[in-house]
Amino acid sequence: MSDKKLIMTLGKVIIAAAWADGEITFQEINCLKDLLFRMPHVTSNEEMQLTAQEWAQLEIYIDSPVDEAERARLVEELGGQLRNPHDRELVLTTLDELIKADGIITPEELAVEAEIRQVLTNVNLSLIGQVSRLIQGPMQRRSEAIIHAPNREHHLEDYVKNKVYYKVRQRLNLADETLTITEVELRRLSLAGGLMARVAHVDRLVTEDEAATMIATLQADWSISAEAATLVVEVAISEMGIDLDYFRLVREFFSSTTPTERMDFLDALFKVAAADGEISPAESREIRHIARDLNMTQSQFVAAKDRAA
Repeated sequence: MSDKKLIMTLGKVIIAAAWADGEITFQEINCLKDLLFRMPHVTSNEEMQLTAQEWAQLEIYIDSPVDEAERARLVEELGGQLRNPHDRELVLTTLDELIKADGIITPEELAVEAEIRQVLTNVNLSLIGQVSRLIQGPMQRRSEAIIHAPNREHHLEDYVKNKVYYKVRQRLNLADETLTITEVELRRLSLAGGLMARVAHVDRLVTEDEAATMIATLQADWSISAEAATLVVEVAISEMGIDLDYFRLVREFFSSTTPTERMDFLDALFKVAAADGEISPAESREIRHIARDLNMTQSQFVAAKDRAA
């Protein structure tokens, strides 16, 4: 049987390989899930069960393209976890299955598969090689490229708890830009943007007026630049239809705001709902739902709704 740590790292590597041509398909994702479920855990004959945290470790790589440097880091980690020829065969066979998952094998995928295969084939699995790796351990010299390679798992908590913030920060890093607000404020803004987008998305369509209102409201209520507000709103809207965890959003927003701020935010939600000319019953129900989960009373909700009328 194979060690769970090895299988998790293998999962990350085959996701990185699937990104070789710049996109990852549903067939490849489904193939990955099928392969993981078919691999027995080292301590059990049953199918491997992943915790929510472990799935998040895989999903953070599915979320956005994996570049060459990050892929190289993952492949090196995987090579360091191989203990016997069976492990290596499992890894190479699984990689081959995933590359063929969508029925289309691109030149980029073939090149990456060959690169990974070469690295893993060259791992010394003899007793002497294993003892050598054990002795060297963390003291083993690694190339500068690997040492400084990106590791998105350092931001896993943000990915799980505040995905809008994670994506905003990722966009800023890619553009090599900064905003003139603190990290704390950016986190709170991201939570607010996510909840506002939830109201705007009730009818499965966010209009230009709703987006503009969200931007203007964040600017006015949070005293931030149009640039910062626009970035948060763009990310919040783009993530809303994918996998934005409402319960985490509302819990994190509650813990990072005061009662007065939450009351003001209720007014902001009604502004977004009214942006297209009227507050629909569905939008009103959604705001009531959010207000209740923010521990606000029915009278507070009614008062805010009356102010918006």
